[in-house]
Amino acid sequence: MAETSEKDEKTKEELEPDITIEYDVQSTIIYGIGDSPPIYLTMFFATQQALSSLAGCIILPLLVAEAACALNSGIFIRKLASTTLFLSGFTTVLQVTIGIRLPLYQGPSSSYAVPLIALNKMDSARCDYHQFYGINSSADMNMTTESALQEQLIEVRVREMMGPLILAGLLHALIGATGLVGVLLRFIGPITIVPTILLIGIYIVKPVMKYTESHWGISALVWVVSLILSLYLGHRPMPIPVWTPKKGFRVVRYPLHQMFSILISILIGWSVCGIMTYAGAFSSDPNSLSYKARTDARADVIRDTGWFYMPYPGQFGSPLYSLSVTVGFLIATLTSILDSIGDYYATAAMCRVPPPPKHGVNRGIAVEGLCSAISGAFGAGHATTTYGGNIGAIGMTKVASRQVFLIMGLIYMVLGVLAKVSAVFISIPYPVLGGSTITLIGVFVGVNLSNLRVIDLASTRNLSIMGTAVFVGLLVPTWMEKNSKTIKTGSDSFDQIITMLLGNPNFFGGFLACLLDNTVPGTEEERGILAWKHPELTDCATNYLEGDEVYDLPLPDRLKNSSLLKYIPLCSQFGKGQKDIEEKGENYNLEKMEVVQNGKEHRF
Repeated sequence: MAETSEKDEKTKEELEPDITIEYDVQSTIIYGIGDSPPIYLTMFFATQQALSSLAGCIILPLLVAEAACALNSGIFIRKLASTTLFLSGFTTVLQVTIGIRLPLYQGPSSSYAVPLIALNKMDSARCDYHQFYGINSSADMNMTTESALQEQLIEVRVREMMGPLILAGLLHALIGATGLVGVLLRFIGPITIVPTILLIGIYIVKPVMKYTESHWGISALVWVVSLILSLYLGHRPMPIPVWTPKKGFRVVRYPLHQMFSILISILIGWSVCGIMTYAGAFSSDPNSLSYKARTDARADVIRDTGWFYMPYPGQFGSPLYSLSVTVGFLIATLTSILDSIGDYYATAAMCRVPPPPKHGVNRGIAVEGLCSAISGAFGAGHATTTYGGNIGAIGMTKVASRQVFLIMGLIYMVLGVLAKVSAVFISIPYPVLGGSTITLIGVFVGVNLSNLRVIDLASTRNLSIMGTAVFVGLLVPTWMEKNSKTIKTGSDSFDQIITMLLGNPNFFGGFLACLLDNTVPGTEEERGILAWKHPELTDCATNYLEGDEVYDLPLPDRLKNSSLLKYIPLCSQFGKGQKDIEEKGENYNLEKMEVVQNGKEHRF
């Protein structure tokens, strides 16, 4: 064993000088979850992961700004971007240290923007300060007064998000801390998840169109460049000249263009906008549609912003509570929980470690909920969730080190404090953001559709349920947009709740899918529930590189041996004697044999 260990260490040392350039599609994980790469490699990998997720931290604040009636307020969007970057980093640090402890990035969740955008669509006057303050629209007011009233309206709309997000985050954390996640998974499976998240991607089309319509050509350019680099040329690693003291100068191949495809496409689109702005191709009238394609459209935000800004709780005021927003956020919470659980399993499979145990999932969901509540206190307008794109990056780089994601979180926290950097990010022209959003939302929907692999797609039952859920999930909310005043029960509060439920596509479609999936007869294998309950039966179940210890909290041995911990859902792996472990192993083997026999050895 000692010789083998020395040999492995020697092999790793030989690989280290070229770890950033050598690439082999068939190779295994180079750095496991518990490994610590050299600091220079760690910084490189962390920066790479941070850049690959940066677009999401720019686009989601813009969606929140739209929901808060603040698309034209550069200062507000800058503060929102700084807050998003800071909280994304903070949540990532907590998740990899005391949460699920897998290499995961926690970024802003789009699930929470959908109900707010739905409210704006159903109430076109929601962003009209004349109606909000009861002012005659024909009243004569100077620009300073109008600007002040609009800023006050924005502040109210943001505060209306704060209270519901705090409540939703606390519920989110409670579900994880009490172990109620297992109860949810008894009734909610892939057939519910796929239509729910698919409807989010479809419903977000109209908000994204506001960015692409300023110049469809540049949006298409950004999208096509990212498509070519990531898909068409993804299997062709680019030649890179390198020099190392050990091997001298040589040319190696590495898929650099694939990993940075979104970033490269944004830079190219931004450069084209800069050239066209200099050439006078875009209108200089702020009311013109093409004005937002100019690189200097938000130059005043960069100029007027200080170098540093520290986000803090209550920066937009004290929380308010809107019943309709609260209902929408509670629905988004359930969607976010289930989406994160799917990402946990996907990350474990990518890193070639055992599926997450219950206590690990409980901790991950609890940390997400806690940080969502903190986001509400900061006025971010959105919760945090795991990002599937970073899971794919692990497969590309073969680096699954927890330390890399810890440094990545710290990088985001620093970027959030550097206000000038945030201001530069939000000055990216609209069509560039629109083109990158096409790619990101496309990947988001595609990752969701991957859940279909564990269900029986030859089953008429499954196809009918999902098809009906998607169709009706679009039909009813679209009708509600045009007939938002139809619901009249005699209670304004009750009217708001019903309008929100019927106008929220991911809730209505997801609820219908869940109801049908649990009432129409079908086997667990057919529904995909079996694969979720027993992930150890999948093809990824063998040849683990690390064991269950990757999920263990870094607690002192004396505390780990306390018998009280086995009653806590967040720490249930501790406090168990050897007899308990052996009995669990025997029961697990019997259960696995029973599943294999009844299902004729299921493999997914």
